[in-house]
Amino acid sequence: MSRLTALGPAARLAAQRIAAANAALNRRLIGRLGPGLITGASDDDPSGIATYSQAGAQFGYAMCWVMLFTFPLMAAIQEISARIGRVTGRGIAGNLRAHYPPWLLRAIVALLLIANIANLGADLGAMGEALQLLIGGSAKLYVVLFAVACAILEIFARYERYVAILKWSSLSLLAYAATALIIDVPWANVARHTLVPTFSFDTDYVIAIVAVLGTTITPYCFFWQSSQEAEDERVDPRARPLLEAPEQAPAEIARMRFDTYTGMGYSNLISLFIIVTTAATLHVHGITDIQTSAQAAEALRPLAGPFTFFIFSAGIIGIGLLAVPVLAGSCAYALGEALDWTTGLGRAPLDAKAFYGAITVATLIGIGINFTAIDPIKALFWSAVLNGVVAVPLMVMMMLMAVQPRVMGRFTLPGPLRALGWLCTGTMAVAVAIMFATL
Repeated sequence: MSRLTALGPAARLAAQRIAAANAALNRRLIGRLGPGLITGASDDDPSGIATYSQAGAQFGYAMCWVMLFTFPLMAAIQEISARIGRVTGRGIAGNLRAHYPPWLLRAIVALLLIANIANLGADLGAMGEALQLLIGGSAKLYVVLFAVACAILEIFARYERYVAILKWSSLSLLAYAATALIIDVPWANVARHTLVPTFSFDTDYVIAIVAVLGTTITPYCFFWQSSQEAEDERVDPRARPLLEAPEQAPAEIARMRFDTYTGMGYSNLISLFIIVTTAATLHVHGITDIQTSAQAAEALRPLAGPFTFFIFSAGIIGIGLLAVPVLAGSCAYALGEALDWTTGLGRAPLDAKAFYGAITVATLIGIGINFTAIDPIKALFWSAVLNGVVAVPLMVMMMLMAVQPRVMGRFTLPGPLRALGWLCTGTMAVAVAIMFATL
């Protein structure tokens, strides 16, 4: 006899009501998570895993503070991205086209496309290598299969179902929480390095910080989240841009903030777990040169055991299946809005042929990178550095847009968010300047 049937009728009814209320609360919480959660999870893509693994292997726990430091900055700039999309009903490129000179729009979109496609190719390569480690076979073949699967889902899946798939894919990042909890970690030491920053002007350390910042605060996330907010508004018949429906603003801004801060907190916590895992295993054993996420997984096998190796490798594949469509999609949104195409994953393929064509071409170029003489190890790391460099002018323009009444109407940024946004922009600018000065 179950515990519920053993209760009296009144107690059973009360228990059923509590269970129903809990289920409804969980549905509401999950329903409030969307672009922010997906963006945050995609930020820990395979190239990001490689960057965090290298940071942990090379510098031990000395990079842990960066994840705590960047959380409020990352969350603020992503909330600003979300606000731009939801307030105006257009993504970042659409607003640049509407309010700024064409040459500026072209320059920013061109830089984004270069960084995104390099990142996409590196991620596909890392996924192929990870599956090769797990089951053998040809990494190049797996690159093609992963790319085709991602593109088909992104182009042909119904929008609501596709968003649900992306949300559930974000759970694959829990693999890295598991790896950190399986191995022996001196958590008191981790806490000290997380709360008390350490800094060095050594060139490798500075470049690693810029790479971590470029992986954590990254341009494709800005474009994706702003465009997805605009897309969600477009496909919801009850919603309108906040410029046209200011009465929706209190609920929508609260939802965006909850979604964004939850997603970015999840992302940075997982990044911290990756740094901790590689610091507690690879760095401790003198393995300090990790260039790809697959190398990190392979190096973990003799040190942390086959189970940790399997979880780490599977996580690369799982999050790659989320990150690759986000990278390709942000390319298509940026290019489509810049050229005034019909854009949107909620549209049928024949209604947005150029938009879906851009997704296809970006994915094909990403595949092609893995069949050229381009060094995938260098492409992986330097794509993160390039993201850091590209982020600076883009963030400046985002901040200028978000404080302009002609763009945001009555929904210009409040003072605290404005201050955090400019602090994030300044931090990225200083980090990139120090990197160039030390090279």
